[in-house]
Amino acid sequence: MKKVILLSLIAAAFTWSACAQSNKKVYDESINQMTQIDEAVTKAAASGKFVIAQVGGNWCPWCLKFADFITKDAEIAKVIDDDFVYIHVNYHPRKSAPEGLMERLGYPGRFGYPVFVVLDGKGKVVHIQDSALLESGDSYDREKVLSFFRHWTPAAVSGK
Repeated sequence: MKKVILLSLIAAAFTWSACAQSNKKVYDESINQMTQIDEAVTKAAASGKFVIAQVGGNWCPWCLKFADFITKDAEIAKVIDDDFVYIHVNYHPRKSAPEGLMERLGYPGRFGYPVFVVLDGKGKVVHIQDSALLESGDSYDREKVLSFFRHWTPAAVSGK
């Protein structure tokens, strides 16, 4: 009987946790994604940074998990702040998106979601990162994530 109660409590906690996480919204579903990218590219060009477009949506648990993961690590947050304009580009593979959105981003959906697209200050796709390669167990691997960001900074790409 105690095992049944314990299992029920664990299941309830897991369900509550999943629901709580799904209520967190990091993707703005009301903005035009093409305009969002244009503004980020302009800002990146003016500041000598690249754009990281995290493509996914509030429907995607791994998308929300990554957004949370990078904000809780000071070193990762600093690398992002120093070298990137970071945006969350809302996309759902079963819903309509602005015409040309996925083409503009190099058709990144082939890697699943989230997927990270690195754009230079002219809006050119520099790299598309499969997020599965950054995972470890039921989270993300700190060293892999840091390595990804560090290898795709403007300085790293230009060889400086």
